[in-house]
Amino acid sequence: MSLDEPTYKRGKALSEAVNPGMEDALAARYDALVPGLSRMVVEVPYGTFYSRGVVDEKTRLLATIAALAALGGQTKPQLKVNISSARAVGASREEICEIIYQMTLYGGFPAMINALNAAIEVFEAEDHE
Repeated sequence: MSLDEPTYKRGKALSEAVNPGMEDALAARYDALVPGLSRMVVEVPYGTFYSRGVVDEKTRLLATIAALAALGGQTKPQLKVNISSARAVGASREEICEIIYQMTLYGGFPAMINALNAAIEVFEAEDHE
């Protein structure tokens, strides 16, 4: 993908690659309340930030997991989505757990435990698929 492409087009391609159906799911849940929210999520984070191509998807997703883990328990839904996406692009369970563990220094033990619990839920769902 080129930064010369429109941001929505870049965002759509990337969001479908790492989180298929995300825009449709967001639209079904939120667009009646906040029209255009689903498109904005695709265009801004995915099209403007995530698709820059400077770091690979695995690195970007591990960085996102680190930030969400440090922010604490209120990020659990987003953390689970990003853990699933990281697994889809090749991050191992050990890598994900190590990144979460490292965030103990920045978010504290409760944030780390909450993030590990989110990871466990994702891993358990994988085991049942």
